[in-house]
Amino acid sequence: MADKDREHPREVILAACAEHGEDTVIDWCVAFLTGEISGEDAFGRELPKLVAITGSENPGGWAHPVDPVNYYWVRVWAARAFLYIWRDDVVEALLVAADDPAWRVREHVARITAQRELGQLVDSLLPILTHELPRVRASAVRAVGAAGEYEHAAALEELQDDPDPSVRAAVERALQRLEDRLDRDVR
Repeated sequence: MADKDREHPREVILAACAEHGEDTVIDWCVAFLTGEISGEDAFGRELPKLVAITGSENPGGWAHPVDPVNYYWVRVWAARAFLYIWRDDVVEALLVAADDPAWRVREHVARITAQRELGQLVDSLLPILTHELPRVRASAVRAVGAAGEYEHAAALEELQDDPDPSVRAAVERALQRLEDRLDRDVR
């Protein structure tokens, strides 16, 4: 078996679920994501929970004590877990995280929204359609295409001339996906 530090996040999360139970791991991730367990606590007294969801005693590879500027990574790793495990009440935590100050957290919320077609999160992701980083804009575009409604198409169309080609390509695919899902023209 590969070293834990090299295992795919899916394998790490599934191993944590096998050891601790899926509901327990989901509860930990929700607590990390919403700040119920702070970044400081995650690298302190709650470290066993962080180790379980990351597969590493030092997932960021940082010197100890961990600089508080890196605490947001706990929320990123917690959000990432929801690409592999799920429970419907996680949506409430994702609604909180959609407004997280860290762009990587918001990007993961968009990824989860797209993967799980969570229409109830689309409106909370519209603000990141104008994020400075193309990868964040593209993730939001994909989420809107996967889970949005007819009224969201206009927000996507505004990005058809985005300066980044990956965003423009994501917009075209998202508009097509909206049309296919909704079985109607959205342009």
